[in-house]
Amino acid sequence: MSTDTASFYFPAPRTQRYCSQCAHALERAIPPDDNRLRDLCNNCGAVHYQNPRNVVGILPVLNGQILLCKRAIEPRYGTWTLPAGFMELGETTLQGAIRENLEESGARIEVQSLFTVIDVPHANQVHFYYLAKVLGPELDPGVETIQARFFALADIPWDELSFRTVRTTIEHYISDTRQIDSGSLSAYPVHNYAIKLTDSA
Repeated sequence: MSTDTASFYFPAPRTQRYCSQCAHALERAIPPDDNRLRDLCNNCGAVHYQNPRNVVGILPVLNGQILLCKRAIEPRYGTWTLPAGFMELGETTLQGAIRENLEESGARIEVQSLFTVIDVPHANQVHFYYLAKVLGPELDPGVETIQARFFALADIPWDELSFRTVRTTIEHYISDTRQIDSGSLSAYPVHNYAIKLTDSA
């Protein structure tokens, strides 16, 4: 057995080869009374269901500026993102988003409302972003962040953003802010939409 430490841990593959209950080889089949292919164990009877993973995060704003974090991990190392990550077991989406913000930026925040709910079916994910007011300029980014800083809306590094869900969430915020400033919108709404693999955004 190798004693080398991995420099990066990849998520477990969606399709499994062996049963996590009895270590028997799995087969792909449609169980009785089901309508999808599943990983089945013919030895112990376990059905290994796979479901979408939730990504939860914060859109943090201080005096009209958006807080972004430069990623110190793959994927998309060195690009800018909103503080976000995978939801943990036992968390609500809000609890997970607050935790991710604390881990990645260290910013003190006051959560205001759910802002975007984004279906990403090609990645088997759903992304939730909460709009939050940052309570002060002090930041304390963790090990997953190279740098955290505030950007004026005119200075967002669009070509260096990490993911399309980050880009579209920021685009919605800028559009909504302009409509609120003009009086055509009274508050930030919740945006629910899907991003497809073929989308260019």
